[in-house]
Amino acid sequence: MKKIVLLFFLFFSLSFGAVGERLIWDKGSTLLTFFEQNSIPLKLYYNLSSQDKELTAEIYAGVNYYTLRDENGDLLQALIPISDDVQIQVYQDNGDYKMDFIPIISVSTQKILSLSIQKSPYQDIVDATQDVNLANEFINAYKKSINFKKFVLKDDKLAIVYSRKYRLGKPFGSPDIKAAVIETNKKSNYIFSYNGRFYDKNAKEVAGFLLEVPVQYTRISSRFSYGRVHPILKIIRPHYGVDYAARVGTPVHAAANGKIIYIGVRGGYGKTIEISHGNGLKTLYAHMSAFAKGMKAGLYVKKGQVIGKVGSTGMSTGPHLHFGVYKNNRPIDPLGRIRTTKSELKGKEKTKFLQMAKQYKQELDKAIGQFSFEEQKAYLSDRS
Repeated sequence: MKKIVLLFFLFFSLSFGAVGERLIWDKGSTLLTFFEQNSIPLKLYYNLSSQDKELTAEIYAGVNYYTLRDENGDLLQALIPISDDVQIQVYQDNGDYKMDFIPIISVSTQKILSLSIQKSPYQDIVDATQDVNLANEFINAYKKSINFKKFVLKDDKLAIVYSRKYRLGKPFGSPDIKAAVIETNKKSNYIFSYNGRFYDKNAKEVAGFLLEVPVQYTRISSRFSYGRVHPILKIIRPHYGVDYAARVGTPVHAAANGKIIYIGVRGGYGKTIEISHGNGLKTLYAHMSAFAKGMKAGLYVKKGQVIGKVGSTGMSTGPHLHFGVYKNNRPIDPLGRIRTTKSELKGKEKTKFLQMAKQYKQELDKAIGQFSFEEQKAYLSDRS
């Protein structure tokens, strides 16, 4: 059953009259409420391991999920994403419901966009691609180094090399910008992605989201992992955060300035707070024993402000803080975001980066130089 993917929906629907649907996960819904709505025995959830119960709390509002129902409306199968790479599979097997975590099957396409700015970089990217996430990623990458309103003028040029995942023909997850360039006052401003961060052509970091360690901990009991399919057991178990082991009651601090967008009990994560930091970035603090006085949704907090205390609520094997970082709802490694200054690549890493950047720079220059932009203001093509 683990090999069943979305093609099953199409085959079963055509062959047996079953009905497949693409739906949107409602705000406030949990896997338990989904089970209740579909008459699935709740023991399927309660019999999960602690790690699996914690993973089910990763379902986020607004994500597209798929269901397949028989002629009576009974659920045959559901595929519910918890990230760009992993989904929950709930299915019937000989009359019993079962559940697993399986990889998401998607197709990745490399693309190149080049355009002459007419309205704004954001709006022109959206108009050319209908991809709001790509526009957001581009603006966020340059936001700390360029004042778009002041320095970007009409007919300035930009180009982006990026990859995009597609699921059943529709964009899925977040685009991954590999390299980009934008003109300002006849100057070309390049950025290149390397190990999850953006650098200029001289290997200096151009954008950074600085985080403070949220708790005084004794050790890191579990690190971030996207998960891998076990070669023998054929199972996949990611861990979308860092677990900081600490005594019960140890103060938990906000890792950066932001607004609380969720506070409450969240499935396997127990007592949880989520903080939005703008630009699609948010942090999550889970398994807390208590929230600090005055904490509520909508409240703005400052970096270092106490928001709660370490505990072991939810599905926890011992007192610790589960700390997660997300960019456009995509989990990223928190340890790669905790630093005090912008970094600059050196040594072998810099040499490797400069070789890569040189190739991308040539590609970006060609993407802009080959068009006059007189008759057409934007060009989008697959990257060869």
